[in-house]
Amino acid sequence: MAKKPPPPAGPPVDPTQTHFVDEAPYDPRRASDERDGGVALPPAAKPWALFWRRFRRHRLAVASAWVLGFFYFLIVPFAEIIAPYAQETRNPDAIHAPPQALHLFHNGEYAGVFTYALRARIDLENFERVYEEDVTRPTRVRVFCLGDPYEFWGLIEMRFHLFCPDEGGTLHLLGTDGLGRDMLSRIIYGTRVSLTIGLIGLAISFVLGVVLGGLAGYFGGLIDNVIERLIELIRSLPELPLWLALAAALPANWPPIFIYFGITLILGLLDWPGLARAVRARVLQLREEEFVLAATLTGASPQRLVRKHMLPNFSSHLIASATLSVPGMILGETALSFLGLGLRAPVVSWGVLLNDAQDLSAIEVYPWLLLPMVPVILVVLAFNFFGDGLRDAADPYR
Repeated sequence: MAKKPPPPAGPPVDPTQTHFVDEAPYDPRRASDERDGGVALPPAAKPWALFWRRFRRHRLAVASAWVLGFFYFLIVPFAEIIAPYAQETRNPDAIHAPPQALHLFHNGEYAGVFTYALRARIDLENFERVYEEDVTRPTRVRVFCLGDPYEFWGLIEMRFHLFCPDEGGTLHLLGTDGLGRDMLSRIIYGTRVSLTIGLIGLAISFVLGVVLGGLAGYFGGLIDNVIERLIELIRSLPELPLWLALAAALPANWPPIFIYFGITLILGLLDWPGLARAVRARVLQLREEEFVLAATLTGASPQRLVRKHMLPNFSSHLIASATLSVPGMILGETALSFLGLGLRAPVVSWGVLLNDAQDLSAIEVYPWLLLPMVPVILVVLAFNFFGDGLRDAADPYR
């Protein structure tokens, strides 16, 4: 039997070599990169890149981020431009007019985007005003046009609108209220007030919750007892009646801007106890960890210990709490204004608009008065999904 030829001679093998030439030594960071998708990232960019990668996997959170971005970066700063009418523009010929439909074809021919004028008549049997489309009077919808004058952010006089009707025509896509004011324009104006009041209230409650909770958890003793008793006192009070009582205490003769900041202060001062208690519990747990004790022995100040070493370890909880507090404050302002104890005219918010829908008979006849509920529901759901996505991205092992 013939013997097999010996293998070709290769380079000498180093007996001290512990792995093959084409094999890299084990690196735990490289292994974690392979688990996260097989792409090695630069060390400086890796934490944020992993955060963004995990956030993108939460599709509802990404969609919610787009929705919130549309509201906060488009409608809030440019409400006057996007609204087809000024905030207090009235049309006495369209009292409680129903929503107008958009059309593309007139008499079988393409005519662009237009609406038909509304023709009102009195129904003597039901004693109500009935509106019908006048198909002989089409009104073209113009884009990037000059319409009602307004003051942009109360500073610059302008007439430029994103879209508006032709001269002498009407464009009430969501109908009108009892004074003939366009509902779509007023909902857009109310977006600025309702969404910014949540952010200002969040800033107040977030600062109070983190500061007081951190002090109680880190120092303990008398400071902890005082802050804990204050938290228990505030949480023992019924929330809605307390809101109502404090809102009713605001002077009715105050200017609208004072009422606005008064409501934000009330919402912020009553929303911090839950966050403070959560921060206190985490600080109590973390101050006994080895890395905190090591930082203490190196001479780190209490402010640096809490800010640099403790807070980053439960940032996911802070993110979730912040995003979930904003819809709660939006709902609080909406409830107070709906009951007539929050913001009042001429300020326009979603709650002020819903105040007109308290009469059940009016809702039955004019159901479009309930349309301000749609952006409220949409924004609250978007904040909840967005908060879930941020929490999961910041804490993937939760």
